[in-house]
Amino acid sequence: MFTFKTSCLRKLPELFRKHCFSRTCIQDFSSRLVLGIETSCDDTGAAVMDETGVVLGEFLHSQKEVHLKTGGIIPTVAQQLHREHIAHVVQEAMNRSGVTPGQLSAVATTIMPGLALSLGIGLHFSLQFVRQHRKPFIPIHHMEAHALTVRMLQPIEFPFLVLLISGGHSLLALARGIDDFLLLGQALDEAPGDTLDKVARRLSLTKHPRCSGLSGGQALELLARDGDRSKFPFKTPMGQHYDCNFSFAGLRNQVNMVIKKQEQVEGVEPGAVLSCVNDIAAATQHTIACHLAKRTHRAIMFCKAKALLPTNNPTLVVSGGVASNQYIRKALTVITDTTGLQLLCPPAALCTDNGVMIAWNGVERLRAGRGILPFDQEVSYEPKAPLGVDITADVKEANIKLPQVKLNIPD
Repeated sequence: MFTFKTSCLRKLPELFRKHCFSRTCIQDFSSRLVLGIETSCDDTGAAVMDETGVVLGEFLHSQKEVHLKTGGIIPTVAQQLHREHIAHVVQEAMNRSGVTPGQLSAVATTIMPGLALSLGIGLHFSLQFVRQHRKPFIPIHHMEAHALTVRMLQPIEFPFLVLLISGGHSLLALARGIDDFLLLGQALDEAPGDTLDKVARRLSLTKHPRCSGLSGGQALELLARDGDRSKFPFKTPMGQHYDCNFSFAGLRNQVNMVIKKQEQVEGVEPGAVLSCVNDIAAATQHTIACHLAKRTHRAIMFCKAKALLPTNNPTLVVSGGVASNQYIRKALTVITDTTGLQLLCPPAALCTDNGVMIAWNGVERLRAGRGILPFDQEVSYEPKAPLGVDITADVKEANIKLPQVKLNIPD
């Protein structure tokens, strides 16, 4: 059992200074290899990568089908599935890479934030592995890994703006280094992916013939393509709050009220698929996209006002599971085109949780000699772990009012 006593990555810098491995402590510099392990939520992932970012082998076990049947992620179920599959997932990634444990330079594992029971499985396995093979251990912040994944695909210099949107997170941050972030805004209640999943469940989309096997967010995106978003003009959240925080619970309540009303209009019981389901999906997706776009617009204006972004080729990176939604990407493109930023998103397979992004974050830290612990160091997981230095109060104090931008998003 692992306790929560060690406050990692916020407090680990002091730990790292005491226990960091110097380059001379790690063998075989010419071809350093990192094993990445991810178990923060409901996907068990592992990948082996060299220090140039080449993926030598990877494997992922998804729990999606199980959780679709139960209507959501049950932590104890996720924990048991991680426990059953982690050894196989790691071994398969190692086999595909052709790398032996002795050839690894380090093991990188997500230890925060996430579901406590899931994090515990990954950390327990990893610590046993590094102690057995006497390899350095690199604790990884899940959101840092999402933020830096795009640097594996193309050379992007710091600083850059990051929007991370998933089923568990929604935040805006300025990335100034591999472990140096300024938090500009975050979700005050639930994350956008969580909202999409809950709306999909309320609409009973698992019963829809076109949505079999799709997650809630994927199902809504699919049906929204054939819907008329103007039929249900939901109010965009937090219009009078001039900061970069997010709120999605109020929107979900609006949607639930409309669904209830439409059930009465159509004379059907809750659980039946409404005839206007495509329109509700389109309106929900559009409102979420507008909310994300407007908060991101304010973050860009704040960073420009404070000279936090480079004048040449400033960049917005969007990552996390919800970043695979093409309609949301189009909404954000309107904002980046208006403000002169380039928009970069990892491919969909790297937006969701995976071992590759953890391995890459480990590679970045290995290169910089940051956050590398000896195999016998005690480490704890941390389910709740903020990203970087919180300057949300400064953003609110700036009181930035947005100029009119028409979000004419093509379907």
